[in-house]
Amino acid sequence: MNGAISVVGIGADGWDGLPESSRRPLRAAEVLIGGPRQLDLLPAADCPGERIAWPSPLRPAVPGLLAAHAGRAIAVLASGDPSFHGIARTLAEAAGDPAPALDVHPHPSSVSYACARLGWPLEAVETLSLVARPLDALRAALHPGRRLLLLGEGPETPARVAALLREAGWGGTRIRVLEQLGGPAERLLDATAADWPHARTDALHVLALDCVRDPGTLRLGATPGLPDEAYEHDGQLTKRYVRAATLAALAPAPGELLWDVGGGSGSIGVEWMRTHRDCRAIAVERAPERAARITRNAAALGVPALRVVTGPAPAALAGLPVPDAVFIGGGLTVPGLLDACWDALPAGGRLVANTVTLESEALLADRHRRHGGELVRLAVSAAVPVGGFTGWRTAMPVTQWSVTKGSPEA
Repeated sequence: MNGAISVVGIGADGWDGLPESSRRPLRAAEVLIGGPRQLDLLPAADCPGERIAWPSPLRPAVPGLLAAHAGRAIAVLASGDPSFHGIARTLAEAAGDPAPALDVHPHPSSVSYACARLGWPLEAVETLSLVARPLDALRAALHPGRRLLLLGEGPETPARVAALLREAGWGGTRIRVLEQLGGPAERLLDATAADWPHARTDALHVLALDCVRDPGTLRLGATPGLPDEAYEHDGQLTKRYVRAATLAALAPAPGELLWDVGGGSGSIGVEWMRTHRDCRAIAVERAPERAARITRNAAALGVPALRVVTGPAPAALAGLPVPDAVFIGGGLTVPGLLDACWDALPAGGRLVANTVTLESEALLADRHRRHGGELVRLAVSAAVPVGGFTGWRTAMPVTQWSVTKGSPEA
């Protein structure tokens, strides 16, 4: 095996479903590592290597386990395609630098099997893994008519998903659980979330959702500018149209990190993360009750990974990872806050600050003179009843400074 770690995907059809190219490294392995269910699929006569079941938690144990068997022929078993939400990534990340070569032998993934059974085009289906992830992350993917495939974590996952859908106002969603795909015990369970009857299913399964929003459930789009009523708040909320303009100025991209300083209700951080599943955000809020509210809003709107730091800025910013962008929604007149946020940004980082007060506006005008960028005033008027007629009511105008940091000396 030329010193490589062989990573072999195996399905519910076990040894019989493996091609010879996948059987070969399993026969030659001195050490076979995998889950107990996977290891039990290998015939002892064909695969005589020492068998080691993954400990729990798995990820922290990987480097030590590989080091303990360095120099031996190792084969690692995985369900389906090891490179699709599988162990191949974990091995590559945990094996160290330089990492040993991985000799990956994929098997059809459970997602490929599921699409084949359902007649769904694989490229048009969104796949989410619920393994070791908060279930609330599903909420951000719910849109009418959307088809979703979920990789479940255990036999209770379908019932938990059904309960979340009912609570979120998506009880009409059709759930199909495809168990033991590709194996002799393959089975399909089919019901709506509202009527889901199964407390437990087979642990080896994929969930297929045909999303249906219940009548009266608030519609949440895929772009920034969610309705204000989507948030729990105490009045400290960047309103919908200003929020959409603010996210446009922040310009989130996949993998980037935002600091939402003066988080309030967390709306900027929440909608930053909703733009892409790899976007990250840290909300900094000094008031504990508001910090708790941000956490609740993040979970309810499908981004439970939003991190909340409770404490006053700029002190609470110390030690945070370097941001790609910073939004300041409050506290601009706090001594040192604007400087701390500016200094934290790397070259190419973006800063956006909003204010409604003259004192903070003067600060932004001064920074605009020094650093450039755009200084704009956002005014929104809404039609409201005036007696028996209709007139315009204008909200307080918001002054917004947005800038991209240039060289470290800028």
